[in-house]
Amino acid sequence: MSKPLHEMTVLITGGSRGIGAAIAQRFAAERMNIIIHYLQSHEAANETARRCMRLGSNVMTISADLRSKDQIIRMRDKLEDRGLIPDILVNNAGVAHYGMLSDVTEQEWDDVMSVNLKSMFLTTQLFMAPMIRQRFGRVINVSSVWGQSGASCEVLYSTTKGGMNAFTKALAKELAPSGVTVNAVAPGAVDTVMLDKLDSSEKQALEQEIPLGRFAQPDEIASLVYFLSLPESAYITGQVISPNGGWMT
Repeated sequence: MSKPLHEMTVLITGGSRGIGAAIAQRFAAERMNIIIHYLQSHEAANETARRCMRLGSNVMTISADLRSKDQIIRMRDKLEDRGLIPDILVNNAGVAHYGMLSDVTEQEWDDVMSVNLKSMFLTTQLFMAPMIRQRFGRVINVSSVWGQSGASCEVLYSTTKGGMNAFTKALAKELAPSGVTVNAVAPGAVDTVMLDKLDSSEKQALEQEIPLGRFAQPDEIASLVYFLSLPESAYITGQVISPNGGWMT
């Protein structure tokens, strides 16, 4: 791959805030072309875009429902019209779900599966062809430690993230001959709005379970995503790497 890093384009799904926004800013620090996808968080996406532009990046925000193949195709066409063809795809979009399996409705099951798994499948399928043609590309899936260990009262969420990990391992083997790597980053507890369901005492108790004694910051997850995207990381593929402060081993 002869293209210099600052000329590469990265698409981050669910990039308006939290881990996604931190990933966008990490790539923006290298003055790469940044595409921030969002569904409804228009203002948050624009604020993240402004922060990326202040770092010197060319940035585009774009909205699409990733559960719809037609909307992803329209998104891809808009990007191509702007000359933005992703060299790096970060599948970060997802939703959490809390509750006992006995209380999960069929509609909830289908909805979370669509957001967390179907969207990753469709987005990857529709954006990987140019990577294959140029014999360089990076697909990085943002999973969760619960996809490896499972979590009580998070069976549905854990199942989707476990599926993401299996998708990562299988697709890595499929795309390796084309020079495209596929990896997953499976964070532990990260200090984002996803932890807002916990009160202060619950957060303190959770922190005490983590050997490092604290939650991860989003930019710490972003640094690993960035590392996996580098040309010199070409021999790392099919891996599920869990930055979790020693919580799960």
